Amino acid sequence: MDPEVFEHWMMNGLIVVLVSFMGFIVWDLAKKSNAGKFGTAILFFALGLGVLGFVIKSLVIGSLEGL
Repeated sequence: MDPEVFEHWMMNGLIVVLVSFMGFIVWDLAKKSNAGKFGTAILFFALGLGVLGFVIKSLVIGSLEGL
């Protein structure tokens, strides 16, 4: 396997693991602080904006490179 392909797959896989772990942390924080449904939604919305920004950045870079 080409090292570049391996790095690409590992980067994507580890980002999914990292985002999942951050989701667990946010859920645990909301649970321990008794944030309620609205507070939990706000916390996950903020996390979702960060993930959305990363996805948009990847799409823009891909379109600029002609992929």
